[in-house]
Amino acid sequence: MAPPTPIQKTLRTAQALAEAQLIAPAARRGIEKVAARYAVSVSPTVHELIDLDNPADPLARQFVPTSAELAEAPREDPDPIGDEAFSPVPGLVHRYRDRVLLKLLHTCPVYCRYCFRRNRVGTSEPPLSQDQIETALAYVRSHKEIWEVILTGGDPFLLSPRRMGDVIRQLDSVDHLGVVRIHTRVPIVDPARVNDHLVTALAADKAVYVIVHCNHPHELSPAAIKAIGRLVNAGIPVLSQSVLLKGVNDDAATLEALFRALVRNRVKPYYLHHPDRAPGTQHFRPSLKRGRALVDGLRGDVSGLCQPTYVLDIPGGHGKVPAAPARVTDTGDGGYQVRDRRGCGHAYEDEPEDSPPFASA
Repeated sequence: MAPPTPIQKTLRTAQALAEAQLIAPAARRGIEKVAARYAVSVSPTVHELIDLDNPADPLARQFVPTSAELAEAPREDPDPIGDEAFSPVPGLVHRYRDRVLLKLLHTCPVYCRYCFRRNRVGTSEPPLSQDQIETALAYVRSHKEIWEVILTGGDPFLLSPRRMGDVIRQLDSVDHLGVVRIHTRVPIVDPARVNDHLVTALAADKAVYVIVHCNHPHELSPAAIKAIGRLVNAGIPVLSQSVLLKGVNDDAATLEALFRALVRNRVKPYYLHHPDRAPGTQHFRPSLKRGRALVDGLRGDVSGLCQPTYVLDIPGGHGKVPAAPARVTDTGDGGYQVRDRRGCGHAYEDEPEDSPPFASA
């Protein structure tokens, strides 16, 4: 089959996906039900990277919806990491003492099918108003313990360079802040947005870090590598976060290739997340046992530069912990005891090892 004809606009409906040969015509009705519940978006860049000859294409698995998303498993939660309980003002999450999340908008250039915020992003919920942004910034200014602000969402790089620059300048003026961190998919899935205007908007006296979300080496297209290079060449450190996904990157060879490709392009692997229990995502979640074995298998054979921290967000809002034996203890009955940062224990029931892999529609 010939490669897909490049598209000029983002695919957002079941009909558009079918016309682009990303789903079978017979699957259209089921995908319409998925799209009515969770936002769908496949950018032109992603569409061009998908291999239509490969029914198990790792990019299609991440971005093209399937009817499996309509099946919700026990213990799944619309707010799987408990953001809402730690939100003192709209758009801001203050879970950890020295850092806060600032969610400026709820839209993304693509919608990952495993997203832990899938019940919020891509909805009709508007971005933060200027008044709400000012309220969030006033909170940051009044809490001297806050050392780091993490811009997330939605994808902050969808803001215009003018608006992004305004937020960066205001944060740069807060004396007790040390770091501004930006979490984004844009350099990977819509790299043309990383232009000179955006790079200029990120200039600050404080440290500005960009964390790109990348799960598979095939995502690092020549355009993505150039976009990352623009950031790095401007003196902006770039790190990565990845999610361990069944049928996408849950094998040692793929993880090794991913982390080496990132480091080769001056991106330090930072976090490898165990998937959160968002609704309709069980088909993406490997067992914690398998994840720990994969990460342990990379030790020694792969450079330390290529080693992210494998982390688990404890369901219920208890925070993120390394998924290592010191924090996560196998109880021998298909579960784990997870110790949070305060020393409190939490039961965690693992995924069944024989659960079915991600299946196409």
